[in-house]
Amino acid sequence: MAIRVSGSHMHDKVINDKIFKASAAAKAAIKKVGAEQVIDASIGVLLDEKENLVTLSTVEKIYRNLPMTEISDYAPIAGLPEYTKAVVDVALGDCKPDAYFSALATAGGTGAIHHAIWNYTDLGDSILTPDWYWGPYQIMAEAFVRKLETFTMLDEHKRFNIKGFAAKLAELQAKQTNVFVILNTPAHNPVGYSLDDDEWDGVLDIVKTAAKNKDKNFVIFVDMAYIAYVGDQHECRTFMKKFSGLPENVLIIIGFSMSKGYTIYGQRTGAMIGISSSREVIKEFESVNNYLCRATWSSINRSAMDLLTIIYKDKALTEQIEQERDGYYKMLRARSDAFIVDAKEANLEMMPYNAGFFMSVLAKDPDYACEKLCDDNVFAVPMIGGIRIAICGVPLKKVKGMATKMAKVVSLVR
Repeated sequence: MAIRVSGSHMHDKVINDKIFKASAAAKAAIKKVGAEQVIDASIGVLLDEKENLVTLSTVEKIYRNLPMTEISDYAPIAGLPEYTKAVVDVALGDCKPDAYFSALATAGGTGAIHHAIWNYTDLGDSILTPDWYWGPYQIMAEAFVRKLETFTMLDEHKRFNIKGFAAKLAELQAKQTNVFVILNTPAHNPVGYSLDDDEWDGVLDIVKTAAKNKDKNFVIFVDMAYIAYVGDQHECRTFMKKFSGLPENVLIIIGFSMSKGYTIYGQRTGAMIGISSSREVIKEFESVNNYLCRATWSSINRSAMDLLTIIYKDKALTEQIEQERDGYYKMLRARSDAFIVDAKEANLEMMPYNAGFFMSVLAKDPDYACEKLCDDNVFAVPMIGGIRIAICGVPLKKVKGMATKMAKVVSLVR
């Protein structure tokens, strides 16, 4: 019998990250047959049409001119005050709700999810999210001795499944004090779906009705890591106004990430923004999350926080970055439009796509379908119910024909 030295809660915890596994297989194939013969649709980083990592030139220039003292110095536990102020304005834009809000710096968007799960659920609780979800939600839930439960994401009209959400919310409300929900929108990972204002009305009506039970609390975490590549940056935020006047036992947490919008993935800088109609709830938000920051990473990357602060204070720099992003948004749009056209011609069934780095197609046996795609040097990620395509990393010339290759394998069963 194997000797176990880890704590009992970590027994048998082995990571099997399908995203990085697919990425590694793609890299091996490139070494074997050459980059021109390989379609790498595995990992969520933005590549240009020559398959080089995109970095925003304005961001690079600012970052390289930061003084070494700013790069090297510690930051406050909750983040630089100018950074957290900038985060609220950058994330919410001109759609700030009539509410109290506060922000704390986190180690990327993942750090925000980490803190929210730990601080707003109890051991053994379930976390609720749609059945198409980013894999690390499951990993974090299990690592923290929680469970991840899901509901069918879309209804028969391919709209957000309000009835399914309501049923599952009621089920969790009956057995735990806090009901914690993660909604990845806009530009959902892995589908590319965005809830519209009517769908948000449906979600919030259900939560407000449930919140009439004052013995229960409801926390909605909005993971909007990909919002910078949605298109109209005002229209994609209008739903935030709906967070005004919510019951005091409803807390909204927005997960903000600098990784994609500022192309600095490796700097691991983000934030969590608490929104509530109660000043006391926001005070508690600041207290418990500040405490957990100290217990987890102490403080985060100061230089990336300086970077955002400099951009935020300079309108000309902000406009330059927005122009650069818009060019890459149009590049993404051209790729996704081309794939959608080809998918229709190939009778390949897709999940509805609005924007973002990812698209998904349905498959009977996703793992087997992805194995067969590997034989054709196409590398994508199997999900429950289908295949995730990182369209962000596939140049337009390689997008053409990819749907046809996928259509040949999605109906296969091992």
